[in-house]
Amino acid sequence: MQAQVMKQLIDLNRRFYQQFGEQFSATRQRLQPGVQRVLATLPQDAAILDLGCGNGELIRRLCRAGFRGGYTGIDFSPILIEKARGSAPQSSSIRFYLADISESNWFECLGFESGSEKFDVVLAFAVLHHLPGEPLRLQLGREIHHLLQPGGIFWLSVWQFLNSARLRARIQPWHWVGLDEKQVDAGDFLLDWRRGGPGLRYVHLFSQDELLRLARGAGFEISQTFASDGEGGNLGLYQKWVAQ
Repeated sequence: MQAQVMKQLIDLNRRFYQQFGEQFSATRQRLQPGVQRVLATLPQDAAILDLGCGNGELIRRLCRAGFRGGYTGIDFSPILIEKARGSAPQSSSIRFYLADISESNWFECLGFESGSEKFDVVLAFAVLHHLPGEPLRLQLGREIHHLLQPGGIFWLSVWQFLNSARLRARIQPWHWVGLDEKQVDAGDFLLDWRRGGPGLRYVHLFSQDELLRLARGAGFEISQTFASDGEGGNLGLYQKWVAQ
């Protein structure tokens, strides 16, 4: 994928979450079953980095369950970060940052470049499928590995939207955004949005082989995989990666 196309797809999603941040947040008032399953396994005193933290529902749920560790939430949507900051428990151990993980210096802007701050767990639920191109995803994976303690855990989920007839019906042709199939990668899709007005998002559909290649390229081994979410219980693919 050419760099210009990658930038166009990233910009498309930036505009979407800026325009539809309020409507998107309204659809995310409850955590997905798969996310809840993961949270139940996390140590209560862990240092957690949550990439794509959205409106803050995850840390609110953790705190209600007695979480007493450190939490850092990152999102590129000003609307969602504002909602997270306004609704999360007030604590010096809970921090939110506006940052875009598609940019190579996102963690440097947060002061993490020295390696002085390490996390026990990194979370990225419904995030990686919005990053175009394997090089960008691999770069992020290596940055996450750098931010983890030795043996640290990276939990992720990716959308398996082809398992839903309703979501398959939302696939739109690339010419709607001035592209064609030859300019994007296999597994790349353009999905529409119908709440609060028409919108478009870029989404990548991952295979398990693709995730395995990505994990190993970034220095992880996959220790657990399961499907969850949606009416059929298979709209989300969850994996636990362990830093080697």
